[in-house]
Amino acid sequence: MASSSIPTVDLSPFFNEEGDEHGRRKAIETIARACAEYGFFQIMNHGMSTDLMNKALQLSKTFFQYPPEEKLKSSPGSGAPLPAGYSKHPDHSPDKHEYLVVLPPGSSFNVYPENPPELRSVIEEVFSHLVRIGSLLESIINDCLGLPPNFLKEYNHDRSWDFIAALRYFPATERDTDGITEHEDGNCITFVFQDEVGGLEVRKDREWIPVVPAEGKIVVNIADVIQVLSNKKFKSATHRVVRSKGRSRYSFAFFYNLHGDKWVEPLSQFTTEIGESPKYRGFLYKEYQQLRVRNKTHPPSRPEDVIHITHYAIET
Repeated sequence: MASSSIPTVDLSPFFNEEGDEHGRRKAIETIARACAEYGFFQIMNHGMSTDLMNKALQLSKTFFQYPPEEKLKSSPGSGAPLPAGYSKHPDHSPDKHEYLVVLPPGSSFNVYPENPPELRSVIEEVFSHLVRIGSLLESIINDCLGLPPNFLKEYNHDRSWDFIAALRYFPATERDTDGITEHEDGNCITFVFQDEVGGLEVRKDREWIPVVPAEGKIVVNIADVIQVLSNKKFKSATHRVVRSKGRSRYSFAFFYNLHGDKWVEPLSQFTTEIGESPKYRGFLYKEYQQLRVRNKTHPPSRPEDVIHITHYAIET
């Protein structure tokens, strides 16, 4: 197990009206290095209060402790791009957790639990904060990649496919500690905050680094869309969750996403303009997302049949 920790980035210079140019440069350098090496970092002073984060975790814990018949009242409806509402992985799935998915506030596909009563308003408040944080990180990553100003913002201007998941990982058994197996995320940027139980680990240089829970900090990882657009200049982070014995783990994951009708392929700035071959063939984003959702709803019996971004990789 690697002993190093993932870098922490202070975002306060980006909220400082006086303009802390040195602080901004330092943050951009740290993020660029982390994205190029393994795609993971943490942020602090990001504009969302610790009290709100803790309240969200506590309310989700209350919900997940209800009996199954109560939770199943919030099961997903049909027709949504993602199964909004409460779900639990099939027993034969390697992933051992249950979750509540919420699409953007106002979406007609959302299925909110009636109890606890505050859960809906708190999740929607967390959602709005994370959209703002996601927009800021997207602009920083835009600068890190040397793209024209607002390039990613204009490419990814539609927020209707963003979603948040409240998650409960079950306690480990004697034979099985997997909470969610080794994977990369299929979206643009992911934000995670977790309770004190921890269990999130990121792979760097073939070793697993535990992400130690720290109150008020949010973990950020780069996901597949950014890896493809940058032609693998920035890495989609490989990570997993390891369960603890005797304790459930509670967390929230926010997926700053891409609209399903967007075309995704390596940008010319990282291919033809610098004389490099594209490492991926282009694809319609919703086709990839549908394959990823199927990984979860119908887990393949063989791990090698799980769809990853390598599905679109060009052999060199």
